[in-house]
Amino acid sequence: MRLLHISDLHLGKRVNEYSMLEDQKDILKKIIDIADQEKAEGILIAGDVYDKPVPPAEAVRLLDQFLNSMVNRSIPVFFISGNHDSQDRLAFGAALFRKSGVYTAGETLCEKITVQDEFGPLHIWMMPFLKPAYVKAACPGEDPETYTDAVRIALGTQKMDPEERNILIAHQFVTGAKTCESEELSIGGLDQVDASVFDEFDYVALGHLHRPQSVGKEKIRYCGTPLKYSFSEIRDKKSVTILDIREKGNTKIETIPLIPKRDLVEIRGTYMELTAKSFYENLDPEAYYHITLTDPEDVLDALSKLRLIYPNMMKMDYDNDRARSQSEFEAAKEMERKSPEELLEEFYEMQNGQPLSEKQRKLVLEMMEEIWEGSK
Repeated sequence: MRLLHISDLHLGKRVNEYSMLEDQKDILKKIIDIADQEKAEGILIAGDVYDKPVPPAEAVRLLDQFLNSMVNRSIPVFFISGNHDSQDRLAFGAALFRKSGVYTAGETLCEKITVQDEFGPLHIWMMPFLKPAYVKAACPGEDPETYTDAVRIALGTQKMDPEERNILIAHQFVTGAKTCESEELSIGGLDQVDASVFDEFDYVALGHLHRPQSVGKEKIRYCGTPLKYSFSEIRDKKSVTILDIREKGNTKIETIPLIPKRDLVEIRGTYMELTAKSFYENLDPEAYYHITLTDPEDVLDALSKLRLIYPNMMKMDYDNDRARSQSEFEAAKEMERKSPEELLEEFYEMQNGQPLSEKQRKLVLEMMEEIWEGSK
């Protein structure tokens, strides 16, 4: 069976106040074209379908169009909710959608769908984004202390036959994976899951992290976002992951590049340099730009003037002696880059002359996580 693995569509997302809906519509069309070219027999969507629990109407219509395109091609779709999604909203109409070949995990911790191909049964496990608290509420008598415990308990709600082929769709942060700025992760890394819980699966289709990568083993894979959602991803190569799973033990993984309608581009120089035709005439005028001006003084009305040449400029800043000499500003920026737990640990050590003990640190991180969740 030939499957496409995608995730983290974040439909309805805005990047630096720019709506990405037009770009998302374009990239979904390209994914549909890849499904046609590769003769895909299924689509795996590993969470964060939407960017917000209550998505804008345009984002809902975009997902509807994509799913309808798959149904018209008789390509089944298997998708789960991520931490940005509302599981209840994505589960709406699940029983009805299933009749059309669109499968969602519904309201369960983990659901197993079995399909057939020429090599026999293929079990597709769908596990929405979960936390220890979710598992504790759904499984009386269980009290998982870590995310790894929670995932292990959730997977245990379904019986697995390791002699048959098993694929998992999950939306979790696996220990050892590389992150980037556009992701929303838990405080202190409490949400990390040990990869060992996935050992018996033939392939793990992961979502949550935006950079394409395998973690530990090739079969445990983040496909990444189809689009770049921050300038920290500027050098990333976005792609669709293709999974060709044949008989047990015979699995091939490859990627197909995704070319965006508008790329993210960073340029720097003086105002005169960046506005010279000889500089910009070979650049894509429609790209999303982060421009850094190196003029020694602020340029009057630079933002609006630069937008005459770079209409989709998302971000503009300065890098010069004046900016670098503003030590207080730099100190504030440095403070912003530190995580809450780093700031608290520094404050504790300054007040008490000694660092937090491991027990104190764990308690603090748990309290921060609880407060962070309650503020959502």
